[in-house]
Amino acid sequence: MLKQRIQDDMKAAMKGGDKPRLATIRLVMAAIKQREVDERIELNDEQVLAVLDKMVKQRRDSIAQYEQAGRTELADQESFEIGILQEYLPEALGEDEIAALVAEAIANSGAESIRDMGKVMGQLKPKIQGRADMGAGCSKRPGEAAAQRLTTSRPNEEASAPQGPGAFLRYADTSD
Repeated sequence: MLKQRIQDDMKAAMKGGDKPRLATIRLVMAAIKQREVDERIELNDEQVLAVLDKMVKQRRDSIAQYEQAGRTELADQESFEIGILQEYLPEALGEDEIAALVAEAIANSGAESIRDMGKVMGQLKPKIQGRADMGAGCSKRPGEAAAQRLTTSRPNEEASAPQGPGAFLRYADTSD
């Protein structure tokens, strides 16, 4: 269904002479076809969303690098491509919706501490694919919300454990 919509949009862009849009849609179709050939399967809508989500993430990373290097024209091109890719992604979830999904996943998985984060994320990922940014730099990160909720739900259990990068160094023997 989604793949067919992308193909129809590609035909419309060809007929309309919209070359920048056509180039981006061709990149999408190439990525979908590559995955289908690699895995020898026909992608369903969920898998196409995963491909689109990955492409958006790649472009966001590229934008950051281009801006850091002062290449605004390339960053603008990546932003344009993100705009087209997002047309095919479902509407983004709000903070409240993410919090509700996180709470539901924690309840369903029986997670009690941060050690159960894998169970929670395993339930969350299919529900939010393409609707929330799972990567860094987003204020609405589901993984961050789940981690915060799991650590605050049982503060005594996690309070004595070292936290943060290099935290184990604070507990290391320093008697040299």
